[in-house]
Amino acid sequence: MGRVRSGRGLLVTGVAGMLLVVAGCGGTAEPKTTPVPSPPAPAGLEPFYSQSVQWGDCDGFGDPEDRLPPSAECAKITVPVDYAKPDGATAQIALSRIPASGDKIGSLLLNPGGPGGSGLSMVSIAGRGELAERFDRVGFDPRGIGSSTPTISCLTPQESDAERADPPEDNSPAGIAEMEAENKAYADKCAERTGTEFLAHVGTREVVQDMDVIRAVLGDPGLNYLGYSYGTRLGSAYAERFPERVRALVLDGAVDSSQDPVQESLRQAAGFQGVFEAYSAQCASKPDCPLGSDPTRAVARFRALVDPLWTTPAATTDPRGLTYDDAITGVRQALYTDELWQVLTMGLDELGKGRGDTLLQLADMYDGRREDGTYRNTDDAFNAIRCVDDPRIADPALTGRQDMEYRKAAPFIDDGRGTGAAPLDLCVSWPVPNTSEPHRISVTGLPETVVVSTTEDPATPYQAGVDLAQQLGASLITYRGNRHTAALVAGDKCLDDAVVAYLVDLTEPAPGLTC
Repeated sequence: MGRVRSGRGLLVTGVAGMLLVVAGCGGTAEPKTTPVPSPPAPAGLEPFYSQSVQWGDCDGFGDPEDRLPPSAECAKITVPVDYAKPDGATAQIALSRIPASGDKIGSLLLNPGGPGGSGLSMVSIAGRGELAERFDRVGFDPRGIGSSTPTISCLTPQESDAERADPPEDNSPAGIAEMEAENKAYADKCAERTGTEFLAHVGTREVVQDMDVIRAVLGDPGLNYLGYSYGTRLGSAYAERFPERVRALVLDGAVDSSQDPVQESLRQAAGFQGVFEAYSAQCASKPDCPLGSDPTRAVARFRALVDPLWTTPAATTDPRGLTYDDAITGVRQALYTDELWQVLTMGLDELGKGRGDTLLQLADMYDGRREDGTYRNTDDAFNAIRCVDDPRIADPALTGRQDMEYRKAAPFIDDGRGTGAAPLDLCVSWPVPNTSEPHRISVTGLPETVVVSTTEDPATPYQAGVDLAQQLGASLITYRGNRHTAALVAGDKCLDDAVVAYLVDLTEPAPGLTC
């Protein structure tokens, strides 16, 4: 079925009573004192909640391939690695900000999802209009990610390239043993290069506490938050942990925390299959579609294009070539939004002619590989966070059934090599225990919140948004489309007007609003 891991350091010792706030080069402290948050800081955490933020320029912040606007300011704040040990090791959280241009309500904290996504460039969202006027737009790199330190690190760029170049293993006993051994080796490298103390504290449980520190040091008595995809899990966990500290919460592309990893993966498989079928139908309506003019035969045509890659990578200008796993990864990347469907058609057309350049570029986008051959730490962070957020599936029989059900739910990525057995998940080899469990969210005292769910979202299917809205007692906005997340990024006036009215004026969306 492809790479097991892609479903896809360093410990900073704190000195008791002394917090260092790292600024961007040339930064100066704001002249005003950060307001005391309301309600007060949890006992023992007062130094973290009362620290001031030194905003400066963004040199040295963000990924080299991200474009932070010239008007953005950056800073770092300090948080404890383990909130139960505030006098112990600390971590630094990187922040970006574009100040409000008008009468400010407060700060709007933004997260792109992942887990493992850098959020600093999110300040570019909603650059005009009421949100830009009324809110400081604030992005952040969650602990261990991007410009935050210490950094989750498992593989070197050379090791990542080598892993992607490996021929795929089948689900024979020998293939399963090989994949499980690779998973164990990967987990050992993560423990060695990141440290188990930090790995044990990179999950949602800690990030929502970091978010509350961010809220406090920004001077906001209530959190204003817009989270996409995994960012909805952060938002719903924050609402559960700190309901009285929420002012406004918009969650788009919902992750339903009541689902176990098996349920979630099968729903996602069905979601990608649905979008593949929608893409195939659109492609078939055009001349020279690489999947043919009959959508009912699209899966067979697709498999005829990618199956030869199992043994023979396609030629690319890049000397790496296009492997089978990279081809599947590239296709999945293109299915995240219909804006990439034309690129996908180009890639499949190339593959039919023996070339793999476009699909390799899409796979690099998914895996966070930069033009210089280095990688963002997105994949390593994804694995580390997933393995502390979710329970381990250690039953080989369950893993085998899951693999077969996944193939049935998404036949376009079924390589035909299912055996009823499959390797145990990476997290079984993880060096630290999980810190969260699936559960229905139960919260009282939460103000009105908003969930946005897209009808044909491949990664976070529509029903998850319906379920999350019900658990939170939130208003649900339905967006009709083939893409992963939509608010303020799909260009839909109906949706964007409703979201902005809620964030600015706390106006509830119309019941049953569909855009």
